[in-house]
Amino acid sequence: MLAKDLISDIVPALRTSDSGLDALNWMEVFRVSHLPIVNNKEFLGLITDTDIYDLNKPEEPLGNHQLSLTSPYVFYNQHIYSVIELASRLRLTVIPVLAENKDYLGLITQTDLLKNYADLIAVHTPGGIVEIEVPAYDYSFSEIARLIEDTDTKVLSLYVKKDEAGDLLNITIKLNREDITPVLRAFDRYDYTVTASYSEHSTVDEIVKKNYDALIRYLNV
Repeated sequence: MLAKDLISDIVPALRTSDSGLDALNWMEVFRVSHLPIVNNKEFLGLITDTDIYDLNKPEEPLGNHQLSLTSPYVFYNQHIYSVIELASRLRLTVIPVLAENKDYLGLITQTDLLKNYADLIAVHTPGGIVEIEVPAYDYSFSEIARLIEDTDTKVLSLYVKKDEAGDLLNITIKLNREDITPVLRAFDRYDYTVTASYSEHSTVDEIVKKNYDALIRYLNV
């Protein structure tokens, strides 16, 4: 999933002829704290609601002000993971997308980014979740997948996180079946450390869905 596939068709860019008050109105309408300023196809930078509140005369065109704009962006062919990294690191509510020649193509909203990432990791697909812990030197995706597939189960998504020391990997696996007992038994036979598991539809998928819906509501506040 690439940045160009995530561009919003709704949220507009600002022009230098727009006023700070115009910008605040758009931010309120679309529930974002950042908007790009674009001159024709040239991306000039992101303005924040804080920047606008600091203006002496917000009713004047933005082009009349000396603005110290940040200029974060992704290129249209970058992967969604790169978009997430930038948005997370800089706490952006929108991410500008540029062409190879740096022409402005559009923006990705934080909400759309989250929704697409949820689809990518199969949040909405019913199934169990297993968390295992393995030494970093002993990690083998092919072996883990083989053990799971030998129980007539498929991996829908898998992501890995290192512990603080970097010696252990915490692996979260989303599966395509709700009864994950055979998978747990397989991990036990091969001495894998299972740190957590969630298998009942009522307790797994509903909790995940509730947490996801709560996060969406929070972002839309």
